[in-house]
Amino acid sequence: MSGNLPDMDTAMLSALAEPNRKRIVELLREGPLTVGEIADRLEIRQPQASKHLKILSESGIVDVQAEANRRIYKLRPAPFQALESWVQSFRRIMEERFDKLDDYLRELQNKEKQ
Repeated sequence: MSGNLPDMDTAMLSALAEPNRKRIVELLREGPLTVGEIADRLEIRQPQASKHLKILSESGIVDVQAEANRRIYKLRPAPFQALESWVQSFRRIMEERFDKLDDYLRELQNKEKQ
């Protein structure tokens, strides 16, 4: 994933920018939940929860499974794995920069000692 964030992940970040959707993802991290359970835990109305879940589903963050008249939502791992890879690409760059800074600081300290 050479440092480029795919469109899917841009949609993911946009979806997660809304606080209730982020909270839903945090709830689902513990396991699958129904719309009603999510609404109850977030203390929001079920239509609001459904609206947020629709956006999370359209952005590829959650999967929905129908069981009788219930809809059960769970997180999809793939978008989070892609996001983690993208973030890791920055970690490598930052570590290289910190290593160069360490080298520079040692060089300055050695000059002061002389």
